[in-house]
Amino acid sequence: MVLNNIENLLEKYENGETSLKEEQQLKDYFSQETVAPHLEMYKPMFNYFLVSQKEQFTKQLPLETKKVLNFKWLSVAAVAVLMLSIYVFKPDNLGKTTITDAEKVEINNAKEALTIMSKHFNKGTAQVGYLGVINKAGTQVDYLKEITNPMDRLFKR
Repeated sequence: MVLNNIENLLEKYENGETSLKEEQQLKDYFSQETVAPHLEMYKPMFNYFLVSQKEQFTKQLPLETKKVLNFKWLSVAAVAVLMLSIYVFKPDNLGKTTITDAEKVEINNAKEALTIMSKHFNKGTAQVGYLGVINKAGTQVDYLKEITNPMDRLFKR
C-alpha cells in the first residue's frame, strides 16, 4: 500500500502537481536505507535535495553603498548660479543704447550692400533650378533604354 502511494506521488511529482507536504513524504521515503529496486533511480535526486537544503552561504557580503549624485538638485543649483551671475554682472546701459549719425549711415550702407548681394544670389538659384529638370529628363532616358530591349526586362527578376 505504501509503495503504491509512493508511485502515485512520484507520478504527481513528475507532472508538477504535488504539494509541499507530499514532496516531504517523497523525501522521507527516499532518505531511508531500503527503497524499492525499481524506484532506486530516484534516490540520488531526492538525496541531493536534502543535502542542498542544508547548505548555507557563509561568505560576508560587502554592504558599501555608493554615493549617488542627485542631478535634480545639481540643476537647481546651476540655474541659481546663472541667475545670480546675470543679476550681479548685468550691464549698466541695458536698453539705453544710442546710435550716432555716422553709425546710422554705416548701417544703411550695409543694408544696401546686402540687398544687392541677395538679388544676385536669387538669380543664381533660379538658374540652378534647371538642374532638377535635367535630372528628371535623365531618369526618363534611362527608362527608355529599358523599353528598347524588352527581352532584358522579361528576364530580370
